[in-house]
Amino acid sequence: MTQTTSSAPTGKLAGRSLILTVSVVAALGGLLFGYDTGIIGVALLGLSQDFALTDTLKQVVTGAIIFGAIFGVFGTGAISDRIGRRASILIVGLIFTVGSLMSAAAPSVEFLILSRFVLGLSAGSATQIIPVYIAEVTPPASRGRLVVMFQFMVVFGILVAYLTGFALGDAWRWMFGLGTVPAVILMLGMLLLPESPRWLVNKGREAAALAVLKRVRATADAAQNEIDEIKTVSARPEGSWGDLFSPWIRPALVAGAGIAMFSQITGNNALLYYAPTILSQAGFGENASILASIGGIALVNISTIFGILVVDRIGRRRFLLWMVPGSALAMAVMAILFTGGMPESTTAQYVLIGCMGLYMALNCSFGVVLWLINAEIYPLFVRGKGASVGAFSHWGFDLLVTLTTLTLINALGTAGAFWLYAVISAVAVVFIVRYIPETKGRSLEAIEADLKAGRFFPADRDNK
Repeated sequence: MTQTTSSAPTGKLAGRSLILTVSVVAALGGLLFGYDTGIIGVALLGLSQDFALTDTLKQVVTGAIIFGAIFGVFGTGAISDRIGRRASILIVGLIFTVGSLMSAAAPSVEFLILSRFVLGLSAGSATQIIPVYIAEVTPPASRGRLVVMFQFMVVFGILVAYLTGFALGDAWRWMFGLGTVPAVILMLGMLLLPESPRWLVNKGREAAALAVLKRVRATADAAQNEIDEIKTVSARPEGSWGDLFSPWIRPALVAGAGIAMFSQITGNNALLYYAPTILSQAGFGENASILASIGGIALVNISTIFGILVVDRIGRRRFLLWMVPGSALAMAVMAILFTGGMPESTTAQYVLIGCMGLYMALNCSFGVVLWLINAEIYPLFVRGKGASVGAFSHWGFDLLVTLTTLTLINALGTAGAFWLYAVISAVAVVFIVRYIPETKGRSLEAIEADLKAGRFFPADRDNK
């Protein structure tokens, strides 16, 4: 009895209300991730005045959070498998709070870089553990849209960051300090939520897991049936990193790490972090550049809401194939507009803004799907570590893009850099067709069974 109570805190929520609360509260980590990565795009304008930042220092300050995230994803994978998903998210909220306060109080650019690194530890951890937690608690039929709630919170956090930055002007310390508000709400909310039933079963705490599932499933029989299904794949002890790289799990690594890689190297975050800078160089004023960026991010929010509505109906793979080809075309048009230098005519500048918004809205389909895919495809006994690899791929390539965008533009010109992103986007379409499985409406245990049977990739399923 004590075991059950400790895993399912005293809150009385149950059924759909509890499932929605789990998704919204846990996904606040996504809002923090989005806010802290997005705020730098606006804060750089004020920071450049106070600290006289060169292009290289701008890239280092921006990239520090990503560098920290790389360390965060690997630490959290093992920790969440050992102490639980819920306790790990509480730690994430605490580190977000500390990092936000450090950033707001930074007396020098070196201290700011360190503060952004601390924020990165929590941001990376959030991307690893929160989608896994939501996926392990929610029902298969609604798992897609509820995990995608995390991504919506990410892009909503970016929008909030840009609106906050526009409202505060050059007051970058307040921009960073306000990140403590959702961090504290995340910690308080998690105190009311239950532990993952799958983690509990894997730790031999079946009674506690059943108590949690009875709160989030339609009937007691459905909860018991799910416990029985979980037990069929949870007999293994906690897996090692070596287990994760076993041949039969390798297809999941290809899909999870690959989709995370393409979400970055197709150029989305290059625009997210540096759109105000790029637009300023194209002839827009600072306020106009920020407002144009806000418009693009608002479209990303709308597109993410669309993803929430359809990802459980049309599927993860089909959703990507609907969206990514259009993003490649929009990037190619931007490359054409920059050919020969910065667009000078008013018409060309407005077409540029339109294509930038369209690209960001369509390319965000990667964000809608990548955390969901990485939370679904790995076997239970290495799921935490598998999600860490996917998150590491995301943050590692995000760091690469962040540290090279301005340098790439200086070397190839804006047109050349955008052509490169457009070609990579076309390659991403081929990757999706070949290597991304469809997981909609299927239990995590059924996905694991297909992986074990060699029916993971689309072509494998067609041939068996």
